[in-house]
Amino acid sequence: MSVHDELTSVQRCLDDLFRSVGRLENQFGSGGLEMRRVKADADRLRESVALLRDAAPGIERPRRPDLVSIPDTPYDNTLWTDSDDEGLGAHDRHAP
Repeated sequence: MSVHDELTSVQRCLDDLFRSVGRLENQFGSGGLEMRRVKADADRLRESVALLRDAAPGIERPRRPDLVSIPDTPYDNTLWTDSDDEGLGAHDRHAP
């Protein structure tokens, strides 16, 4: 397995762990020392895996798409000379 696959597998396991910890918290309450420690340990694991993912070689980060600027100038009205006004009906017809 590649490093990326291993990290993805670990992330899935962590997600399962967090769901289980949430269910335990519902049963035991969140005020006890034991529950707080389990939650803190799970949070620490998630942070550690995130650091490991950042340090892993060869893993490409998801790229944000390039932004496309849209000008504020009005469009050329001749672009719409052969179309009906959508939602308004045709010029020669009336709504019922």
